[in-house]
Amino acid sequence: MDTRLSEVSLPAGLATDDGITLEELALAARNHGMPLEALRHDLTPPGLHYLLTHYDIPALDPVSWRLSVTGLVSTPLELTLDDLRARPARTVRVTMECAGNGRAHLRPRPISQPWLVEAVGTAEWTGVPLRDVLADAGVDDTGVDVVFTGADHGVERGVEQDYQRSLALPDALRDEVLLAYEMNGMPLPPQHGFPLRLVVPGWYGMAHVKWLRAVEIVDEPFTGFQNAVAYRSRQTADEPGEPITHIAPRALLIPPGFPDFQSRHRIVRPGRVELAGRAWSGRAPLASVEISTDDGVTWREATLAADDGHRWAWRRWSATWQAEPGRYTLAVRATDADGNTQPEAEAWNRGGFANNAVHRVPVTCLP
Repeated sequence: MDTRLSEVSLPAGLATDDGITLEELALAARNHGMPLEALRHDLTPPGLHYLLTHYDIPALDPVSWRLSVTGLVSTPLELTLDDLRARPARTVRVTMECAGNGRAHLRPRPISQPWLVEAVGTAEWTGVPLRDVLADAGVDDTGVDVVFTGADHGVERGVEQDYQRSLALPDALRDEVLLAYEMNGMPLPPQHGFPLRLVVPGWYGMAHVKWLRAVEIVDEPFTGFQNAVAYRSRQTADEPGEPITHIAPRALLIPPGFPDFQSRHRIVRPGRVELAGRAWSGRAPLASVEISTDDGVTWREATLAADDGHRWAWRRWSATWQAEPGRYTLAVRATDADGNTQPEAEAWNRGGFANNAVHRVPVTCLP
């Protein structure tokens, strides 16, 4: 061990006056983020990919399981897993991020899954384009929304429910929206929706309904709990709020050097330090990534990897830093082609949603 470490006074752990609740600890114990060092992988191994399970992971028999396609269709369908696998398949690389990513940084802190910034992952999802299945079912011209029902069942804010979300019909008919049965070339793991899940590239994770069992076309906007109550940005409890949809631009830094165990504070040695990470946006293609070594006082452009054709997946960025002894706060931010840039500070809302503030990493450079 480098004896110089004993000469460095590392920052103490964060103390707040709004202590973590037992309910939050229970959520944090069953859900997990992606360790930021896993940003090195183009594709996140399934066990490292972020995970949020609203209720329980259901036990589903792939032999008896069926997907129903009903509602405003001319030909209702009941499909087995073999039926879906027999259809022409498509694979799409997708960066998926939880809508609550960054929630734990907000003050006052919304009481829910206490994400920092690790609620993200990238996988290749293989399945059947939803539009092909809907075409075979024959969607009526009066169709407005497509409602997706999962097999997971529970209670949220006093409401007993199956997990259900909807997409407006034009969104559901996008080429890249999948009924996915494989993740990174293997059958879906139980926690990621086996035997079938919805994948909606560019949208936050709540739209990607797992353990999918029913698709229904309806003639009016869906007003179920997960659409009309949850996943809406509100400042007060009594306002309708704005729906959470597409992923805001974000860049993350692979933590440089090595960590202090308790605080996760980063430590590097003097000299040239290679900085790298990933950036993505569901709203528009990425335009640039910028890095700062002085907590956002000054910025310089990082090198963004060439566009490899995976529109819905993150891209690698890199930069170098000539580190000298001292304490620093590294910061990174992304901007997309529509000019959306990560803000300096968190934008508070009651649910803690779509918080894409600049990623900051405190670092100590040894003497």
